[in-house]
Amino acid sequence: MNVVEADITDLTHDGRGVTHLDGKAVFVSGALAGERVRLRVQGRHRHYDEAVIEAILRPSPHRVVPRCAHFGVCGGCALQHLDPAAQIAAKQRVLLENLERIGKVRPQTVLPALTDEPWCYRRKARLSVKYVDKKGKVLVGFRENNGRYVADIERCEVLLPAVGGRIAELAQLIGTLDGKRDIPQIEVAAGDDRAALVFRHLHPLSDRDRAALVGFARATGLAIFLQPGGIDSVVALEPADARLTFRVGDNLELEFRPLDFVQVNAGINRRMVDLALALLNPQATDRVLDLFCGLGNFTLPLARRAASVTGVEGEAGLVARAGKNACRNGVANAQFFTGDLAADQRAAPWARADYELLLLDPPRSGAEAVLEYLPRATLRRIVYVSCHPASLARDAGTLVHRHGLTLKNAGVMDMFPHTAHVESIALFVRE
Repeated sequence: MNVVEADITDLTHDGRGVTHLDGKAVFVSGALAGERVRLRVQGRHRHYDEAVIEAILRPSPHRVVPRCAHFGVCGGCALQHLDPAAQIAAKQRVLLENLERIGKVRPQTVLPALTDEPWCYRRKARLSVKYVDKKGKVLVGFRENNGRYVADIERCEVLLPAVGGRIAELAQLIGTLDGKRDIPQIEVAAGDDRAALVFRHLHPLSDRDRAALVGFARATGLAIFLQPGGIDSVVALEPADARLTFRVGDNLELEFRPLDFVQVNAGINRRMVDLALALLNPQATDRVLDLFCGLGNFTLPLARRAASVTGVEGEAGLVARAGKNACRNGVANAQFFTGDLAADQRAAPWARADYELLLLDPPRSGAEAVLEYLPRATLRRIVYVSCHPASLARDAGTLVHRHGLTLKNAGVMDMFPHTAHVESIALFVRE
C-alpha cells in the first residue's frame, strides 16, 4: 500500500525526512525529524524509496510556517519549515557525523555556529529564465524541486531585496523584449553598494531591447551587464562604468566582476574572515600560504598581520584581479600565482617554499591533491574553510592520521540559511 503512517527519525543531507518501512529507507519531502506523518510513496529504488506527506499527524516543535509563498515548489530553499536554530543544530550534526564516519576524527572543541541575518542575504545567484508559450508569460526564478521546470514565483525572500523583490517586475520586463525567447538565465551579483544583473542572451539584442534594459537599470538603480558568449564576453550595459566591490577585514575593499566567485552571504563572509584570522593567529614574522585564494578574500586581511602571504588560485582572471586588489589597498607583502590545485603542483616555486601557516578554501571536491605534498613540517596551524562536509572529513582524516596534526576546533557557518548546504571551518595544529 502506498499510503502509510510512519515516524520520521532524521533529516537527509538535502533536507528530506527519513523513515524506514520494512527495513528500507524512505526519504520524505517536507517532513522533519520527530514527526509522525501519513505519507505516500511515489518513487521506488533499489536501496531507498521516495515519498511525500499526505498529512502531519504529530508536528515537530521546531516546525514553523515558511515565509515564502513558493516554498515547496521552488527548489531554492529546502528548510524554511524548520526554525533557524534547529537548522543550525542539524547542520552541526551533519558536520560532526561526517568527521567521525569518514575521517575518523572529532574536534577537541566544537565552535559556536557562525550566524547572521537569515533572510534577504543572498548576493550571488543564477536565475533561470523561460518564456512559456502555453502561459504566454516569462518565468524568472530558481528551478522547481523536480529540477525540470522554472518555478513560477513573484519574489524571493532570500535574495537581496533589490533583486528578490523585483522577480515579477523582471519577468514582465523580459516579456516585452523582442529577444524574450533568447534569454536563458540571469546572473545576480551584488557588492556592498550596488547590485547587478547579467543577462545571458543567445542572439544579439535589438536596439529596442537594449534601450528597455537601460531604462530598467536607471529606474531601479541596478547595474545591467550583457553576456553574449562565455564568461569573458560579459560587458556593462548601464552604467557603462559599473563597479562591484565589497569590504572585509580592516576596511579592505575588493573589486570583482559579476561572474567571479565571491561568498554568497556578505555578513557571514565578514564574520568568517575575522574568525579565520583569529584561529590562524598570524604573527608579524609568519609566512602564510593561502590556497584557492580567489580574489584575495583571506589573502589581503592576512597580509595586514603577517610578514608575507602567498595566494594560489586556478583561474588566471581571479589571480589578476587579486593582484589588482592588493595594489588598490596598498598591500605590498602579498604575491599571487596561478596553479591548478587539483593537479600535482609540488614543483611550483610557491610549493617548495616554507610557511608557518596555511589557509585552505577549496571547492566541493576538497584539497585531496594538495595534501599529497603539503603540509610541510614548518607549518604549525591550518585553517580549512569547507563548503562540503564529506570532503572536509576526508581531508581531516588525512591531516590527522597521515600528517600528525590535531583537529583543534570545527564548527558550521550558516552561509546558506534555509538550505541544506553546510559550510564549515576547522583548525588543525601541530602539537
